[in-house]
Amino acid sequence: MQVDPRGPRFGAAVTTVVLALVLVTGSAWLLAVQAIVFVLGALDVSPYGFFFRKFVRPRLGPLGELEDAAPPRFAQGVGIAFAVVGLIGFATGITPLALGATAAALLAAFLNAAFGFCLGCEMYLILRRLQPGRTT
Repeated sequence: MQVDPRGPRFGAAVTTVVLALVLVTGSAWLLAVQAIVFVLGALDVSPYGFFFRKFVRPRLGPLGELEDAAPPRFAQGVGIAFAVVGLIGFATGITPLALGATAAALLAAFLNAAFGFCLGCEMYLILRRLQPGRTT
């Protein structure tokens, strides 16, 4: 499956705002909502992706080329992991864990939104190269 690379970048921008709000408000509920968005993104049904396709993409210029959807899906899985760790931190009262995990996810989302550098995507590509029998 192929995706418009501007879609995940748009989703990263929205995620950046949401995670910044989590850090400012300390809202475990908002982090839980973002965790659900990460799960939906890993299943290719992200509400941010839907909004991008329906309302943003039609207003953009022509697309250069499509990219493989697997790396961004993997990145959503990484987001799930950080969100779950953050939620565990909130649930157990370990605030530094909650805020640290949220801040790490925020940093990754910001890098993608601002610079087009997807940490989770890069992790995916590295793991693929490390698989036994892979030549690429």
